[in-house]
Amino acid sequence: MKRDTAARDLAQSFDIKRLDPSFLEDPFPVYRALREHDPVHRMLDGSYFLSRYDDCAAVYHDAKTWSSDKRIDFRPNFGDSVLYEHHTTSLVFNDAPYHSRVRKLLAPAFTPRALKALQPRIEALVDRLLDRAAERGETDLIADFAAAIPLQLIGDMLGVPQDQRGPLRDWSLAILGALEPVLSPAQRERGVRAVDDFKAFLRGLIARRNREQAGNDAEILSKLIAGSELCPAGGPQECMSELELLHNCIFLLNAGHETTTNLIGNGIDLLIRNPDALRELRRHPNLIDSAVEEFLRMESSNQLGNRRAATDTVLAGVAMPKGTYVHIGIGAANRDPAQFPEPDRLDISRNPNRHLAFATGIHACAGMSLARMEGQVAIGRLMQRFTTIERAGDFVRGGRARFRGFVRYPLRVS
Repeated sequence: MKRDTAARDLAQSFDIKRLDPSFLEDPFPVYRALREHDPVHRMLDGSYFLSRYDDCAAVYHDAKTWSSDKRIDFRPNFGDSVLYEHHTTSLVFNDAPYHSRVRKLLAPAFTPRALKALQPRIEALVDRLLDRAAERGETDLIADFAAAIPLQLIGDMLGVPQDQRGPLRDWSLAILGALEPVLSPAQRERGVRAVDDFKAFLRGLIARRNREQAGNDAEILSKLIAGSELCPAGGPQECMSELELLHNCIFLLNAGHETTTNLIGNGIDLLIRNPDALRELRRHPNLIDSAVEEFLRMESSNQLGNRRAATDTVLAGVAMPKGTYVHIGIGAANRDPAQFPEPDRLDISRNPNRHLAFATGIHACAGMSLARMEGQVAIGRLMQRFTTIERAGDFVRGGRARFRGFVRYPLRVS
């Protein structure tokens, strides 16, 4: 009884803008309390937090009712800054027809044929990183492995010279850090500076690429340039402005880096904490595909989504007028026992596993197949390469509510 009362109080007092540090370490007890006691939870600012799978999926699948446009929502935190310019221009925070137009330009880079061609490159990169780890015996799981893989790959696809990739991760973390529910002045300043620096860098990169007319590298950048006003071959309906081109290049680096880094880091951490699953994956390496899906479900890289009602509607029996803002609790939905039996247990052969880690509907992550492939190759090859995989010291979590992962994770391998 006391436990139920405490859980009910925890759910009813929850406010995404007043988070306890313990939530950032382990949000799942709070998510459970919300699902059980207040699954459509109204907060002090009038917004709602959704914690059940079916409610979250319903919002994702109804893009007509639930808008992704963030021009209203980002103004209080970002004002007229370049952060506002960036986050309201990138693919993910827009509705059709703009969202559809940009996604169409990106689609050729993520076809099964294109991804199949990328796999040998990913395998070679992972093997090089594992060779370095083997030489040292210790490595940082995040900086030396989980983050290095997507940064290298997206850097290649955007045509970023090897010797100019140093700032990319810090820019990405600063820009995405500005999406937290509460933004400090220091976070805002870092985000603004990162967007300015990234835009200047990309302008030079695009200018050089247009001058040099390079070959088949920089797959994504080439596609975007071809669909922009910088390329006279593009028709008016297919064109992207220079500003749209710049911000969607930034978005691709950020999205590709954050999702995959967290997937790899969280997945390996889960295996270390669940040695039976680690042994099973070593005995049955063909389970790597379903294992990656389970890592995505249990420790979703992206924990939160948001939508605004474009019309009066009713969600889970709750009337919501036009303009109502909802927080989609991805991390909560992915541990809903109504959808996933024994949701807090790691089951690397779980099937079905219809998690929401990559969202669903028309806004499902465009690069999710690439992220899956990177995760499967990285985690699978690491497991098979080393007999010993263990923590070599204290880890440091990212300390963010929206994105769940680590910034440091010392690892010992042999």
